Amino acid sequence: QVQLVESGGGSVQAEGSLRLSCAASGRTFTNYAMAWFRQAAGKEREFVASINWNGGSTDYADSVKGRFTISRDNAKNTMYLQMNSLKPEDTAVYFCATAGGPLQSILAVDYNNWGQGTQVTVSS
Repeated sequence: QVQLVESGGGSVQAEGSLRLSCAASGRTFTNYAMAWFRQAAGKEREFVASINWNGGSTDYADSVKGRFTISRDNAKNTMYLQMNSLKPEDTAVYFCATAGGPLQSILAVDYNNWGQGTQVTVSS
């Protein structure tokens, strides 16, 4: 089992930036793909970005392409989400998750470990 702890959330104005971190502990971090999902109030959890085991492949939701960048540092057991040009519609609780294997997916069911989430609020 791996434990995940997100940090870096907060409140910003539109067009601002935030960098989320996801620190992992427990089982070997490097063997697994990881992802960020988000859930806005009253809405279902949605895919944001994913990264494969070594960072060589990434995928993004259309709504964040060109604005968000996912990365990972396996030596530090940490994944990141750099969020630029934030919009009010990016407001949500952001969750990090690890997959069951090395390849990423956009489906939440393919991820079996989740953090508790960090709130991101973007005001207009």
